Amino acid sequence: MATSADLDQPGRDCPLCARLADFRNANRAANPDWHNAPVASFGGADARLLIVGLAPGLKGANLTGRPFTGDHAGVLLYATLGKFGLAEGRYGARPDDGLRLVGCRITNAVRCVPPQNKPTGAEVKACRRFLAAEIAGLGRLEAIVALGAVAHGAVLAALGLRKSVFPFGHGRLHRLSDALILADSYHCSRYNTNTGKLTTAMFEAVFRDVAARLGRR
Repeated sequence: MATSADLDQPGRDCPLCARLADFRNANRAANPDWHNAPVASFGGADARLLIVGLAPGLKGANLTGRPFTGDHAGVLLYATLGKFGLAEGRYGARPDDGLRLVGCRITNAVRCVPPQNKPTGAEVKACRRFLAAEIAGLGRLEAIVALGAVAHGAVLAALGLRKSVFPFGHGRLHRLSDALILADSYHCSRYNTNTGKLTTAMFEAVFRDVAARLGRR
């Protein structure tokens, strides 16, 4: 079985997307003590659940170097994972807080922070190879949770599947194969939670269903 280090990851100075590379370099100049590089996945390669977000937040993962760490979205995500036995420890919004994932792993469809938190379709496509390699390298993978429609589409594209066959919808559960399911959720962004598009109860319902299928609760 692959180890976490074996899974394909972009290099620190990944050149695939010129716009993102320029933005990364500008942020390195402005904030030299930030991570300012592609953000590696968090969690072990023995994960049965993979959570796929959109992209690192400018003052979240791009600063701290750990997915969903340091921004609003991480507060709800990590609290939910802890509630359903998928994380242990206290989320302290920093990579050395001691938080540990249990049987799950977190990544993003795009590994570098995009301007205004909005990657282009071409950037999602350029990063697809890393998501595809990650999914293929997780030998115990049984379920994927896609946070948002872009992540949903990226997962399907990485697996060579069509969105028309598996349309996105919050709370939907798609059987992709005998061995793999895909669960959809709205992204746990500040905008979605502040506007009420996504409530804590709605978010927890997705993970309750997935955790039950994985035998957690």
